[in-house]
Amino acid sequence: MDFLDRFTLQQISRRSFLKLSGNGLLALFCMPLLERGYRPGMEIDPQEIPYQFGRITGNGVTVYDKPSLGGNFIKNYYQDLVFPIDHITLGDEEPRYNRIWYHMNGEGYVHSGSVQPVELLENPTQVYIPPQGKLAEVTVPYTDTFWTLERPDRVAYRLYYNTTHWVNGPIRDDTGHDWYRIPDDKWDFYYMVRAEHMRIITPAEVSALSPGVPPEAKRLEIRLPEQVVIAYENDWPIYMCRTATGARFIDGDYRTRPGRYITARKRPSRHMAAGDPAAPSSYDLPGVPWVTYLTESGVSFHGTYWHNDFGKPRSHGCINLSCAAARWIYRWTTPVVPFGETWYLEDTGTIVDAIGEY
Repeated sequence: MDFLDRFTLQQISRRSFLKLSGNGLLALFCMPLLERGYRPGMEIDPQEIPYQFGRITGNGVTVYDKPSLGGNFIKNYYQDLVFPIDHITLGDEEPRYNRIWYHMNGEGYVHSGSVQPVELLENPTQVYIPPQGKLAEVTVPYTDTFWTLERPDRVAYRLYYNTTHWVNGPIRDDTGHDWYRIPDDKWDFYYMVRAEHMRIITPAEVSALSPGVPPEAKRLEIRLPEQVVIAYENDWPIYMCRTATGARFIDGDYRTRPGRYITARKRPSRHMAAGDPAAPSSYDLPGVPWVTYLTESGVSFHGTYWHNDFGKPRSHGCINLSCAAARWIYRWTTPVVPFGETWYLEDTGTIVDAIGEY
């Protein structure tokens, strides 16, 4: 429900979706549910839920007795608690930009903006990884890393589901557990992560999408008032996803600026910290996945694991996307990054138009 694919958009295009108002565009993300007869308060069949668990992304997240901000308070959930998602439902008209609610842990309803859908998947250790490393993805809600295996009390970073990291190794500890070594791509140090919590990315997972479409026939729009990203092939919409672009905060105005950009530089993983536009000095975000840059200063499309609150501005200048949507943008746009490259730059890329004021 974070994106609409080519098939759905072809149906919507017949209804002239480009003429819809901002609220209408956002409402399109509820269409897959509404067209199957779901209405506010109705439970979505658990067999249709693609994930079983949710990680709480903030502190003091309210649990309500119904899927509504007007519901009665039950309790608070706190950051990094992981609970089963019992079912999904549509809430009432507020918040209008995102009406998806999760019923969690048999206790009550939590707005989806504060829950990262996650899985609990363990992976076989890859017995050999070359010194230059391989790209890997976290497949558990979170995993703590350590500076050294000799001091398991010294946690380095907590890595979150769907984040990507370059790993090498493996190394086996005295208890028989395998670990990968992560050379940090921003700072001059490394840390250790449990190998079973990391899945090695294969070439097929990052291969180019729509390779037969001429690069000049591809274009992206960031519709700032509606907070959506639309991909076009030959001016026909083939993909749309919700986003969270730059906002104005107490410490400055980080709103994403209207204008034309190109996707000339990419990284499949980036540790964003210390003043990066996506992560001001108070942030420290390792493993931000599927980064497609728009400016030399670092403004980019990228996957987001610290919130699930798409549909309203809330970033420090970047175009926050779900990790799945960010990977799609990364694969569909040019240049195509050769497999195994930690970063890639060309003189040209896919045109991106940021449109509107907000």
